[in-house]
Amino acid sequence: MKSLVPYLKNKYVIAILAFIVWITFFDSNNLIGRVKQAILLHDLKKQKEYYIENIHNDSLTLHKLKTDTAALEKYAREKYLMKRDNEDIFLIIDERDK
Repeated sequence: MKSLVPYLKNKYVIAILAFIVWITFFDSNNLIGRVKQAILLHDLKKQKEYYIENIHNDSLTLHKLKTDTAALEKYAREKYLMKRDNEDIFLIIDERDK
């Protein structure tokens, strides 16, 4: 501790320490805020990639449904449980999934 006292009396060391404290906590672009913004930016980029991938998959599905009537019928049967007039649908619900 006694070896630090001469350095703490130096005006340049005091100025540098004050600058570091100011930049870290009090400035409008402080380090803490910058780190939070970098984390937020990373999360938003992940979300953007997720949504772009979903848009691509949905556009492929939409194109397939518009061009192929068998695919449209299969989609309607699986997604909306539609059936023909002479058919019965039996739903098997797995109790382990709940």
